[in-house]
Amino acid sequence: MRPTLKLYRGYANDQEFIVFGHVFRNSSAGNYEFEKKRFKNAKSILRMFLIKTIANADVYLEHNGMRIHTKTLSDGYFKFCIPLKEELAHGWADYYVSTFYEGEEIREKGTYIRPYEGDLGFISDIDDTFLVSHTRNIFKKIYILLWKNINDRKIFEDVVPHYQALSTAGRNKKDEMNAFFYVSSSEWNLYKFIVKFTEKHDLPRAVLLLKDIKDSLMDFLVTGRGNHNHKFDKIKHILEFYPHLQYTLLGDDSQHDPYLYEDVCKIFPVTVKAVYIRQTGSQKKEKAIAAIKNIESLGVAACYFKNSSEAIEHSKRIGLIA
Repeated sequence: MRPTLKLYRGYANDQEFIVFGHVFRNSSAGNYEFEKKRFKNAKSILRMFLIKTIANADVYLEHNGMRIHTKTLSDGYFKFCIPLKEELAHGWADYYVSTFYEGEEIREKGTYIRPYEGDLGFISDIDDTFLVSHTRNIFKKIYILLWKNINDRKIFEDVVPHYQALSTAGRNKKDEMNAFFYVSSSEWNLYKFIVKFTEKHDLPRAVLLLKDIKDSLMDFLVTGRGNHNHKFDKIKHILEFYPHLQYTLLGDDSQHDPYLYEDVCKIFPVTVKAVYIRQTGSQKKEKAIAAIKNIESLGVAACYFKNSSEAIEHSKRIGLIA
């Protein structure tokens, strides 16, 4: 059966260009319908975790006159890390990747960003940071994922104006935005849903860095849970890839963000400018409060908030946004 080639948003600096994606065995892998009601929505979501990937598939990157060959890993994932001989333009641009099936070329277009010149970078979690997901209650989380389509899924109040203000902070040109990354313990299976949700709510266009793809219903039952070391590794990579930026980290207290961000601040005390943690329960957590105090002791501004209006006021107070 004709494979499906899925590309994700890539990124570049002045020395390296990184793009990545998956090759799936079943062509239905890309045909999810997130606006269907109830059973049809549930079917689309479940199909996202019943995909089959192709290991060792040949893939070819085309960019700036280059054609570079590699092969997929055991889980169908491929990644090109290409050293640059000449600087790329700032902003979003296109790249192409192709694979072959029975002599037929399957070619897809992806996008990547080289951030505009500037000083600020933003890294945000997704579930219960801007997308209401009820991560603390696994049964409620699965119910909402299955039975609530993309139009019924909720976003926290005032997240959009906060994120839009951060995206344009310190910018004089309207078409130049700050670098934004969404780093989550959600799997690559949910990539298309997350992109559609962020576009629907006018959240900043961002590079997504998610967890290894899953291919069974058992994996679906524990989606977004388990080891969060990958988030630490991804955030560390971004901070090292763009070392000149001052970063703001945004997360929530439903899982490990306060302690994860505390560790990041300890390693990058000059690089991290501010940390925002959303309170997801009725009370603030003592351990999260302690982590916030420790972050502040490093000279990093921190805000543990219930409503995004509080985060907006804090951002104004520290001069992050106007």
